[in-house]
Amino acid sequence: MGKSLGHRGRLALAVAGTLCGVSVAQEAEQLDVIGEGDAPTQLETVVVTATRVGEPDFDLPVAIDVLNRQVIQDRNPGVLISEVLPRVPGTVVTNRGTFAQEEQIMIRGFGGRSQFGTRGVRLIADGIPASTPDGQGGPGLFDLGSAGNIEVMRGGFSALYGNHSGGVVQVFTEDGPQEPTLSARLMGGSDGTWIAGTRLGGQSGTVNYVLDAYHAETDGYRDWSRSTKEQANARLKVALDSGGTLSLIANAMNLPDSQDPLGLTAEQVKQNPRQAAASALEFETRRTLDNMQGGLILEQPLTDADSLRAMFYAGTRGNEQFLAVPLTNQNAITAAGGVSTFDRRFAGGSLWWSHETALADGPLTLTLGGEYDRSAEDRTGYLNQLGERDALKRDEDNSVDSWGTFIQGKWAFAPDWSLDLGLRYTRVGFDSDDHFICTIGQVTAPGAQAGTCSGSTTRITATNFNPDDSGSQTYSAWTPAIGLLYGLTPDINLYANVGQTFETPTFTELAYRPDGGSGLNLDLEPAMSWHYEIGAKILIGPDARLNLALFQIDTQDELTVATNRGGRATYQNAPASRRRGAELSLDSQLGHGFSGRVAATYLDSELTDSYLACVDIPCRTLAPTLNAAMVEAGNRIPGVPLFTVFGEVAYAYEPLGFEAAVNLYGQDEVYVNDRNTETAGEYWLVNLRAGFTQALNRFRLSEFVRVDNVLDRSYISAVSVNDANGRYYAPGPGTSVLFGITASYAF
Repeated sequence: MGKSLGHRGRLALAVAGTLCGVSVAQEAEQLDVIGEGDAPTQLETVVVTATRVGEPDFDLPVAIDVLNRQVIQDRNPGVLISEVLPRVPGTVVTNRGTFAQEEQIMIRGFGGRSQFGTRGVRLIADGIPASTPDGQGGPGLFDLGSAGNIEVMRGGFSALYGNHSGGVVQVFTEDGPQEPTLSARLMGGSDGTWIAGTRLGGQSGTVNYVLDAYHAETDGYRDWSRSTKEQANARLKVALDSGGTLSLIANAMNLPDSQDPLGLTAEQVKQNPRQAAASALEFETRRTLDNMQGGLILEQPLTDADSLRAMFYAGTRGNEQFLAVPLTNQNAITAAGGVSTFDRRFAGGSLWWSHETALADGPLTLTLGGEYDRSAEDRTGYLNQLGERDALKRDEDNSVDSWGTFIQGKWAFAPDWSLDLGLRYTRVGFDSDDHFICTIGQVTAPGAQAGTCSGSTTRITATNFNPDDSGSQTYSAWTPAIGLLYGLTPDINLYANVGQTFETPTFTELAYRPDGGSGLNLDLEPAMSWHYEIGAKILIGPDARLNLALFQIDTQDELTVATNRGGRATYQNAPASRRRGAELSLDSQLGHGFSGRVAATYLDSELTDSYLACVDIPCRTLAPTLNAAMVEAGNRIPGVPLFTVFGEVAYAYEPLGFEAAVNLYGQDEVYVNDRNTETAGEYWLVNLRAGFTQALNRFRLSEFVRVDNVLDRSYISAVSVNDANGRYYAPGPGTSVLFGITASYAF
């Protein structure tokens, strides 16, 4: 076959490791396999995100990158995903400078519209969704202090994971070491930042365990941005006598009273980038969030050719968010107030069956599966009386159910060729039951005076009322994916793939209408995207790897922000968009202790049809138009940079346990609205880190210092797309320093 192991051998090793419960991904990173007559060729990291069974990423016809434990944990705070994801081409992470708003992950230009957390990208932690059934994701659930691998898959094959457009980010907890080991970490630095955490891991008989917990606090770079994050993550993995594994996973996160400074106008940024918006101080904008979830995963071989994977999870999430909505606006009968709260219960499960066989003398692996996810919440709204919760303004029960079934297959139909294909059906149903009704004939939320509604001094009339806004909506789609891989030489794989993705609105996006009317925004349609990609994966000797991908994505009914004011956004469909781009990554051991990485992305993203967009609230885009303006075809998609570049050179001197690195991150300007009238400028950041490690018998000590934004550049770290007040900009911090020490002891 001309390859070390070839496709069949690599697949057999990967599947065998998966069935036996072995952490192949971690073991394979440094394993060299030599075939007869071949030079040493690195066996690439085994991943599961693309095919759901373990397989080397080098042999997959998709763009997928893996970040290992050392990259994730060493000399990083271990609190935010933005610490590591800039290393992945095609991926952008924006940070608004406060835990009150979870980070926004964009993959190939999808996710830029998000105002809270991540949308358009599927998030998974240890096989359990970190995205709700409607597509809202919270990357804050990822515990980096115990993460062993992060897999980032981009493009059309993510269609096989259901409701999203851009890709999949999946985090896996590391295995505990063979000997019980207790470690503690303490960090402190600029802006009153400090982090304290501990981790316990080990192996006891057939049980492998990891427990990580930490507390992080910061005063924030900007005024009114003090935040706290507390998180704990645990995994127990039991090796069963039957040859399978049973994993128990638990995760808890708490963000108590995290302050939100909101965005600034361009003029305010020039005056003082550290200030908070005046309305943030007036209404004391802040957020409290707690999330608890747990799950069970059974991986069981049934025969030499068959295996089964079953997963169940459940959890709760509570949220209270104080928004900067003017009191006159909150007084309206149909207004939902300035304090948004919900109590959510969620649960789900999946069942996968994999079978190995042969077709026309070529090995064939088939995976058939089904998934179900449900989220139900009690959502309420209240008046925000200058930072105090007051009268009830909203009361409803919401639920989202998602059903999915899929089939995937991989067929090595010739010595140097393989075919991956899959098909998924996804159905997402929304249901809302309104308990806040104020009409002449029915009042379920009476006001302080007869004839008024709770939280409003305006009298109920035949033309001024709050009706029953209950409603339901269902979206469904079949989404196919197909990929072809050709081994040109033992160290060069060429590939092509095509896939279609399906992304519904989230409940948050359905919640409000751009015209200011009551009821759900049921006119929203799901976004449908066709992804086309070609690429090459090249091993350059035993110590270097080059990946290149070229892609085009055509989207119908792109979901975009219609109006955005006071922390509340409404949404609409843009008729069509196109994304064309290139991604390059290069990893290399340079010799003499040096190593390097480059990850670069070029992404031309544009709206391909003209349409009317909102410039103020309320908005009507049908005649007679009100507060609307034309968006011209050819405008760039807001929030998406034309290019991003990450580069790093690291040095390690083992005799002294010394390590140091310098990295550079650059990003092009981004437009902040659909009409492309303002931009957040291009920027380049230089970051340094260095540290020592000492090992004495069972004790290990590590110290480090990080200096981020060494040149103290001014830049915008995130934007609020289409903000009606022009407060688009969240300034990033200047030069910041973090010191840290980690100590561990193996018993």
